[in-house]
Amino acid sequence: MYAERQDTVKISAKRMLLTTALSMLGVVQAPQTVAAEPQPAPAPVIEQQALDHLKAMSDKLTAAKAFTYRSRSTIEVPAKTGQYLTHFIESDVALERPNKLRSKVSGDLPHYQFYYDGSTVSALDIEKNLYAIAKAPGTIDEMLPFVMEKAGIDFPAADFLLGNPYAELTKGLTHAIAVGPVKVNGVPSEHYAYMSPAVNWEVWIDANSLPRRLAVTHKSVDNFPRFQVEFLDWNLNPKLSGSEFVLKKPQGAKEVEFGAKMENPPQ
Repeated sequence: MYAERQDTVKISAKRMLLTTALSMLGVVQAPQTVAAEPQPAPAPVIEQQALDHLKAMSDKLTAAKAFTYRSRSTIEVPAKTGQYLTHFIESDVALERPNKLRSKVSGDLPHYQFYYDGSTVSALDIEKNLYAIAKAPGTIDEMLPFVMEKAGIDFPAADFLLGNPYAELTKGLTHAIAVGPVKVNGVPSEHYAYMSPAVNWEVWIDANSLPRRLAVTHKSVDNFPRFQVEFLDWNLNPKLSGSEFVLKKPQGAKEVEFGAKMENPPQ
């Protein structure tokens, strides 16, 4: 899973700053106890239904030459105290395969716009009126890790933007189960849960094989930071023009180095 790779590279510019360890030792006059034997990891549980619906969702997104959606996200960012604070983000995303992506981000964190036209990536900090442009690889699959490493730009829903989401989502998978039917914002959906060594994650998929919600917990990061994304207004046949993937520089905007002085825009 793409989110699992982020644990070892950079989950986000802010999220990976915290490395705290707490322990309590030597309780005075505590009764003597015998340490419990380590418990073996639970045996892998792979339910075919959970894999089949994940594959159907992946195929649906892969078959779409272009799509748009809106999303509402919650992410946890460490404060100076070490406590993780919850922030709420809204995004408007447009994608055209194989090499165009645009995202407009608003909410609790700085407002951003991100553009990729197949040869360059651009980011605009609306509040500071700063922008940055850099040469980029030629496909979305190559561009996403490039901007994550170069500028700390994190796409929590990156797996769904790839050319083959299923291949990435099932890497290292140890558990996959069907939880049951639910409604997400009034849309009938099926809830599935998955586990891999570094992350636990869940996805809610509707009857049209489209994701309606994604929730991820990073097990290998202190305090187990989480994020959740809700997807709304899917359109698998949008009318998009090439200009939608090119930054229109505001008047008076100042150019900075790509990744410099620009915070991370979660999607």
